[in-house]
Amino acid sequence: MIDVLGVGFGRTGTLSLQAALERLGCGPCHHMDEVLSHRETVPDWIDAAQRGTADWDALFRGYRSTVDWPGAFFWRQLAAHYSSSRVILTVRDPEKWYDSVANTLFKAAGSAPPSGVAVNPEAMRVMTMMNLIVWDGVFKGRFADRDHALRIFAEHGEAVRREIPADRLLVFDVAEGWGPLCEFLGVPVPAEEFPRLNDRAAYAEKHRARLAAAMAQAGGRPQAAPAMP
Repeated sequence: MIDVLGVGFGRTGTLSLQAALERLGCGPCHHMDEVLSHRETVPDWIDAAQRGTADWDALFRGYRSTVDWPGAFFWRQLAAHYSSSRVILTVRDPEKWYDSVANTLFKAAGSAPPSGVAVNPEAMRVMTMMNLIVWDGVFKGRFADRDHALRIFAEHGEAVRREIPADRLLVFDVAEGWGPLCEFLGVPVPAEEFPRLNDRAAYAEKHRARLAAAMAQAGGRPQAAPAMP
């Protein structure tokens, strides 16, 4: 049962929000990294992207909250299905958000293996899912068009604000820390600092490891699929 639904795009502090929600007792929290850690669910997310719906209770079994894509792509369906959930829209300066995505997620999506080196089929399914949900799904194949991507980003935020009742919605910049989040959820503020995760340098290192894991080794034996992006 999803109690907290994060509807902000990737690179708006979703990994930090995931950690914060789990610290506040709203976990486990689903995130794209969870899909990539449980790749048996990738075909189900591909199917959901193609059909526009899914057995949400099955896909989110064991989770109490969700942030980031893929859940944010299906925010309308999920907000209706989990009608008592609290909704959090993570926000960020649009120009900085675009630069962040362009230099992390989008760059990773465009990375190709060295010539003559194969990527295993599981990795290809991950890439297919990402294209269906993010690059072709959210951005209609035009993320490289900065103005288009920024317009999609703005329209998404406007739609969430318009369609989710104000008493159910928190518009949240993770730079604000624990205060607004804890007040919204009605829980005490923890003593420790708010989590700050997944900066650009950490992302680049993580992607290098993922790409290396994706490459088939000599003799054609596949390795683990990449957790991309």
